[in-house]
Formats: sequence, C-alpha cells, structure tokens
Amino acid sequence: MGDVTATTPSSSARTRLAPGERRTQLLDLGVRLLATRSLDELSIDLLAEEAGISRGLLYHYFGGKQGFYEAVVQHAADDLYAQTAPPSEGEPLERLMASLTGYVDYVVANHTGYRSLVKAASGSNDALRAIYDTTFAALADRFFTADPGGLVIPDTPGVRLVIHAWQAMVEDLVLTWCDTPADLTRDDLLQVITGSLPALIDTLPPPK
Repeated sequence: MGDVTATTPSSSARTRLAPGERRTQLLDLGVRLLATRSLDELSIDLLAEEAGISRGLLYHYFGGKQGFYEAVVQHAADDLYAQTAPPSEGEPLERLMASLTGYVDYVVANHTGYRSLVKAASGSNDALRAIYDTTFAALADRFFTADPGGLVIPDTPGVRLVIHAWQAMVEDLVLTWCDTPADLTRDDLLQVITGSLPALIDTLPPPK
C-alpha cells in the first residue's frame, strides 16, 4: 500500500471515507484478489492485510466470512454484467459479438476466481447459487429486451430453453479454452460461440 503517515492531509483524506465508500473500496479489493485466487483462498485475514485495516472492521461491514464471500461474489457478478453490456447500436450479431467479447475477456482476466465461483455455485451454498442464477438469468433477459441494452430475439419457451443451454456451453467452452486452447485463438473462440446461437435458434420449429 505504500508508506502512509497519519499526519499528512492526503492520508487523512484517504482514511476518512464514508461507510458506503469504504465498503465499496473493500469489495473492489476483494474482487481484484479473487481474480487470481479461488474463493477458499480469499480470507478476511488476507483482505485485512491487503487493505491495511483490522479484521474487526471487516466483520463490522460484512458480519463474518460468509457475508464477506457473498458480498464479493455479488460485486463480481455486477462487474460481469456491466462488462458484457452490448453496444446500443449496430447489427444484432455485431452487438452479440461485443457482449461475448466482454464475457471472454472477463473470464480470462479472472479465470481462477471465476472457476471457483462456478464450482461454489454448483455446491450446497444457496446464497452463491442464487447470485449465480440471478446473474445468468439477467444476462439471458438481455436477448428479449427492446431497450438499448437488449439484443432482441423472439421470446418463446423454445428460444429460452436454447439460450439456457447455450449459456452453459459458452461458460464451459471458455473455461476449458483458458486451460487448453486447442489451437483456437481468441477470435476463433468468439466466432464459434457467437455463430452457434443463431444456428441453434434457426433449428427451432416456428412458434405455434
């Protein structure tokens, strides 16, 4: 964190954050630490050391280890949602490609932490599962939203089923590619996952 002295105005300004600002600062730090660690390795001791604050202050903000985990995961999920927002203009496939580029880049930059979150969400932690499910439902809903942040395709049960399965495929494919690229470049990967969705939807029968 660098040399900090309590008597200088600049350091005093840094430490006199409003509670909400301090909490957001700690969550930002937690997400950064999670990028290269599994969730199990992200401890309150580690965050307190990195932030230069006491464990007691972290318990004050988050109530305990579980509350801290949940808050960091929610913050990371919000970051993912923001980073994958499609542009408001352009052709549908171009906007889908931009959104998926944000997703791939996010997973690559946060590979270790993202993989551990997927694993945790598939376990017995109901709170982490709820954050995971809510985030992916929100990502899917973008396809059916007519506002500038939406991608707009027909909203039918069949299309929703296909998108649900496609999201799972994309997640697994990107995580596997991070470990074993299989001679695919990043652009190759993006072409595969972008082109696969309209191809799947085109195989659906017309709505009844």
